[in-house]
Amino acid sequence: MNTPPATTREHHPVVVVGAGQAGLSLSWHLTRRGVDHVLLERGTTAHEWRDGRWDAFTLVTPNFQCRLPGWSYTGEFAGTDPDGFMERDEVHRFVTEYARSFAAPVREGVAVTSLRQHGGGFALSTSAGEFSADQVVIATGGYHVPVVPAAAERLPRDVVQLHSSAYRSAQRLPEGAVLVVGSGQSGAQIAEDLHLAGRRVHLAVGNAPRCARTYRGRDCIAWLEDMGTYDVTAGEVPGGAAAQEKTNHYMTGRDGGRDIDLRAFAREGMGLHGRLEDVRDGVARFAPTLEQALDHADSVMESIKDVIDRHISARGIDAPNEARYVPVWRPEQEVTELDLAAAGITSVVWSVGYRADHRWVELGVFDGRGRPRQTRGVTGTPGLFFLGLPWMHTWGSGRFAGIARDAEFLADQLTAGAARLPPPSSPASRPASTGLAASHLTAAR
Repeated sequence: MNTPPATTREHHPVVVVGAGQAGLSLSWHLTRRGVDHVLLERGTTAHEWRDGRWDAFTLVTPNFQCRLPGWSYTGEFAGTDPDGFMERDEVHRFVTEYARSFAAPVREGVAVTSLRQHGGGFALSTSAGEFSADQVVIATGGYHVPVVPAAAERLPRDVVQLHSSAYRSAQRLPEGAVLVVGSGQSGAQIAEDLHLAGRRVHLAVGNAPRCARTYRGRDCIAWLEDMGTYDVTAGEVPGGAAAQEKTNHYMTGRDGGRDIDLRAFAREGMGLHGRLEDVRDGVARFAPTLEQALDHADSVMESIKDVIDRHISARGIDAPNEARYVPVWRPEQEVTELDLAAAGITSVVWSVGYRADHRWVELGVFDGRGRPRQTRGVTGTPGLFFLGLPWMHTWGSGRFAGIARDAEFLADQLTAGAARLPPPSSPASRPASTGLAASHLTAAR
């Protein structure tokens, strides 16, 4: 009987899965420390910034918060508008030029299909063959699979429907009115994009809070950063895990940044409704929750202003006074049923979020809801780490603002872990990296 040959695996001390801003931030630290590693990226470097955003997308956070290890908007990137908001393609360039700046060892077009323990380390099956590693970092974020509710199956067949991740512009949708479901950051901004394009828009409003763009002379995010809001750890945030899962506040960086006021949109002709409950026989049915949702969003915005007021007062900061928001519209009655055909609705945009998909990780590091059990990215499986998750350590962990700190912490853990590992018993096979780093070395110089 012939024994099949052993699988040849390309070995690296560290394999990082994902080459977005999180994986690259860690790679910068590992490169400086001389740690051999590779980043496996199923698409191209930072592709989600370009492929998963609409044409008029801008950051919601100001450019000055775009700080990665060894790379910042006003520093190495040489940006000239720190208080502005980068558009989609500029964000993509910000991250890809970062990768080129230190020749990050990225393998593009390599999808990891399985991660499992193997010997004293890990084995990874990929679309480019087998890899092994002493330590693995999963830096793929937490937004993998677009969520589409069951009601989507009951829409009339002639209505075009798509998830917000596939929305690009009003011009790419068929003529007619559009129903946007969900009022988080993406839903509110897409509704605005369609509204500004002259489309008749109906928006199913959820429980997302909002925040003023500016207050008392500064961007609210600048105030919150000064107050240490983005440094609050997951264990310190009031409300615990429930607070961490709340929808982000809606605002926009478009045209230099402004509030998103759904009441003002309604006054201009946008149809607002409560939470979508179902679609039956061509009729969308909504819960009578619109007024409550609008009041809640406004109350959160005003509570943030209260916190800023206290900060200004406590520190004796000279800041101009500003009048508080007064609602510009209220629903006379809640419209809980909408005949899609009669309303001329030809498209529906689902903006109800994503779910994580870690089915390829064949390790017992997840809780009953599929969330990684980790503390600052460290799991109970020695050598396995996560990076770039929302609230992984602080509110800033899933943002440009907090990634640098998290990446440095994990680099320390990886370096310490490598020091504890026994020396390899045989030389490892490490072909030269391909993908972005190899193909753009000349441009990086």
